[in-house]
Amino acid sequence: MKMKIAKLPGDGIGPEVVEQAVKAVDAVCKKFGHTAEYEFGYVGACAIDNYGNPYPEETHKICMASDAVLFGAVGDPKYDNDPTSKVRPEQGLLAIRKQLGLYANLRPVETFSSLVDKSPLKRELVDGADFMCIRELTGGMYFGEKGRRDNGDTAFDTNLYHRFEVERILKLAFEYAGRRRKHLTVVDKANVLESSRLWRQIAQEMEPQYPDIKVDYMFVDNASMQLIRCPKFFDVLVTENTFGDILTDEASCITGSMGLLASASVGEHTSLFEPIHGSYPQAAGKNIANPLATILSAAMMFEYAFGLMDEGKAIRNAVALSIEKGIVTEDLSGEGTAYSTSAVGDWIAANI
Repeated sequence: MKMKIAKLPGDGIGPEVVEQAVKAVDAVCKKFGHTAEYEFGYVGACAIDNYGNPYPEETHKICMASDAVLFGAVGDPKYDNDPTSKVRPEQGLLAIRKQLGLYANLRPVETFSSLVDKSPLKRELVDGADFMCIRELTGGMYFGEKGRRDNGDTAFDTNLYHRFEVERILKLAFEYAGRRRKHLTVVDKANVLESSRLWRQIAQEMEPQYPDIKVDYMFVDNASMQLIRCPKFFDVLVTENTFGDILTDEASCITGSMGLLASASVGEHTSLFEPIHGSYPQAAGKNIANPLATILSAAMMFEYAFGLMDEGKAIRNAVALSIEKGIVTEDLSGEGTAYSTSAVGDWIAANI
């Protein structure tokens, strides 16, 4: 198979970790007889610097013409530390989601047996945890009307959802639960928010269409507690944009490192694959960042964008073995040897 991949490294550690994912993709292609063709695009702070736009039209055209997007991270302190800045790197990520119609973010949370002791939670709580978070990605407060009034002293963000947006993400969640352990948890704040009451109403309307799926409903404050208290309770968790952003980052502590969590954003056009961590500018250029989440995102790319399950499994097996053998970066090495970002990438590619 010939694959056309848009390569959007972005900012901070993005270029370093994406390069390791490319090594893994190339190794898989060599092993299984595929061809990968990459086209580079600017996004985030580097795009603002070059185009004045965090998601320029040139990059959008590259994404639309590709079979998949391999994405790094966006963000830069020079924008983070300036609350008056009108253009921000993160706007590029919101724009790419909106313009590609990427309404669903899939974030698997899975523990590695050799790393359960790295988690801040007790082994008996996290060992065997395996669930999928599905976050709505193009609606809610991040995209609703926002602004300032009263000479800037009053600010507002509108949490807006339409029925069709809720129906399509819930349909996806029900279908994924059907492929897994047939348990769906809908997370909302229906005791307070009208938008959440719409979510719960629609979910209850859809329940009879999926009689084999056990459905439960959980307020987001309770869900944030249960993720820590009993993560093995969850199978598929679905929620709106803002809640999903917070809960999935919280869930990263279950695995022991945010550097292990991959994600896929899917929807109307080209699917995008990225690690859930940010640009980590403090580590940029130091060759110390953990590339495993980005490499695992490449595994998801083979599986979700191309339907190549064996190819994805080849990457997952190599990552699992690298962790087992201690071929890891400093965030996971403990008292053992810490390998560089590029050394981990080289080892995984060679293993594949």
